[in-house]
Amino acid sequence: MGDLKQHSLIKAQERLRDQVGHALRAALIAGELRPGSVYSAPGLAAELGVSATPVREAMLDLAREGLVEPVRNKGFRITEVSERDLDQYTELRTMIEVPTIGRITRTATREQLEELRPIAEEIVSSAREHNLIGYLEADRRFHLSLLALAGNERLVETVGDLRKRSRLYGLTGLDEAGKLVSSAEEHLELLDLMLTGDAEAAEECMHRHLGHVRSLWAQGRDEPVGRPQGGLGSGL
Repeated sequence: MGDLKQHSLIKAQERLRDQVGHALRAALIAGELRPGSVYSAPGLAAELGVSATPVREAMLDLAREGLVEPVRNKGFRITEVSERDLDQYTELRTMIEVPTIGRITRTATREQLEELRPIAEEIVSSAREHNLIGYLEADRRFHLSLLALAGNERLVETVGDLRKRSRLYGLTGLDEAGKLVSSAEEHLELLDLMLTGDAEAAEECMHRHLGHVRSLWAQGRDEPVGRPQGGLGSGL
């Protein structure tokens, strides 16, 4: 029985690590953690109301994704993403996703595509309700689930990694300015075009959507960033 208790403890620790990682990713995207700044695990742990250990573990996960980098005896620095980086990430995503969308349009069944409609609608409703975490999670699920219909797991992993590295900064400011809803609605437009079987129009829509997202990145970097009331603790 002792082994089972230890197993349960490990599982609980893993879940806390994942929760902390989720909160830190949300803080990065919302602009609460600033690029170039160094944060200590104890300091973040105090804000999140947890011990420093799961914070260090979560930060190491983020370091493997290229989102932060360890700074000896200080903590972790939030990596900066240049305009050139963002342009290159967008170019890669366009090269991968646009033709893949065309292929999926030709091969996916109506049932497979319709299964994604609730997620597309969730993206729109989250944007309208100013639910940033819900917006980002639904957006991730929609794009990766759609690409999964191509049957190439490595492709999905690659795009997932590019999405993490090309994160939005200052999303809170964009949300307050009402700039996310139009981008959210493009997911429904894309789905409707794919359901008609018009691969060329679907590819054009995906190309336009990625360009729209890139413009949001630029605007998000220019928006003044303030820490939302409640700090990082609201992420858990």
